[in-house]
Amino acid sequence: TNIHGAENVITAAIEQGVEKVIALSTDKAANPINLYGATKLASDKLFVAANNIAGGRKTRFSVVRYGNVVGSRGSVIPFFQKLIDEKSKTLPITDVRMTRFWITLQQGVDFVLKSFQRMQGAEIFVPKIPSMKMVDLAKAMAPETPHNIVGIRPGEKLHEVMCPSDDSYRTLEFSDHYVIKPTINLVGDTDFSKNTVGETGKPVSEGFEYSSHNNTQWLSAGQVRDLL
Repeated sequence: TNIHGAENVITAAIEQGVEKVIALSTDKAANPINLYGATKLASDKLFVAANNIAGGRKTRFSVVRYGNVVGSRGSVIPFFQKLIDEKSKTLPITDVRMTRFWITLQQGVDFVLKSFQRMQGAEIFVPKIPSMKMVDLAKAMAPETPHNIVGIRPGEKLHEVMCPSDDSYRTLEFSDHYVIKPTINLVGDTDFSKNTVGETGKPVSEGFEYSSHNNTQWLSAGQVRDLL
């Protein structure tokens, strides 16, 4: 799905004259440590390269990358809630140091729609979103329930990265998001420091990494309960 499906979408969009395409990435595509993440990275690369495949035709492709969607099927929140509803005596915690990015479904949708307005083609858009420690999430959901440390699973990250340090030389910071510029040479000369709605970005410092553990925005227990 992530590789052949991406190729199918690219081909169909170009053949049908679609003007703008945004692919949804994931933090797992940044420095992937498992096969799923590697296929999402391949998907990102395919959509970026598709801008050259389109050539002089009008179709342009960009990518949006964000973290866990609050309450989605793959989120830990429904799992914790199920255990709480079942009166479980403990909540399993992988590692007390573990952190994750969080975004609501509406915030994700709004960011994608805004990225359609901002895109020039071949950028990876990354929203600035808050982080939270997994132990704090569990405390917010069930303050009186003790935790059971179960250990990190194969292919699981301790922290999530959305802008790897290896990409710092091509990462731009805007007021509410980051843009990772393409590594390939594009047809035409694109200035990614100014987007199509007039917002301007500046290069990040060398070695900069946008990770869930070095984030400047953190969710409090009260904010988590409000989200839930």
